[in-house]
Amino acid sequence: MRGLITILAVFSLLAGCTHVISKESMALVDPAVTYQMVKDKTGLYTGKYVLLGGVIAAVRNYSDGGEMEIVQHDLDSRGRPESSEISAGRFLAKSDGFLDPMIFLPGLRVSVVGRIDGEKTFPLDGIDYRYPVISVKEIRLLKPGQDSPYPVFHFGIGLGHVF
Repeated sequence: MRGLITILAVFSLLAGCTHVISKESMALVDPAVTYQMVKDKTGLYTGKYVLLGGVIAAVRNYSDGGEMEIVQHDLDSRGRPESSEISAGRFLAKSDGFLDPMIFLPGLRVSVVGRIDGEKTFPLDGIDYRYPVISVKEIRLLKPGQDSPYPVFHFGIGLGHVF
């Protein structure tokens, strides 16, 4: 009995240490590219894949897909946005598919893997703000007040649907 409890405890610990993003998406990511690098010189990193995260500020949908405005936060070792008041800025996570605003609620923490696809400037509180644009490959929402993620959302870049 003691052995079974030990084995279950080990599996629980291992499950708690897994990365929130799939291995397939993580294989695309260039871990040397940080948010600050992308923010400072977006054009230099266009086409590279990054893992970024933060808190959803807004969700907008258009005829050609949706986008989330995300307030960037550093990620922990498992790829989850840290609960912090510190942010280096904002970015847009763009999808070819519809982003349901009842699922992607403002205030939720989210991790995103995607391709850097340039930048977009539009007003933010009376100033013109320059957002790096990330075309989403995978999104992971975190449950409010918990560390465990909601199910993963995969977006085929150019495919226009959710898997």
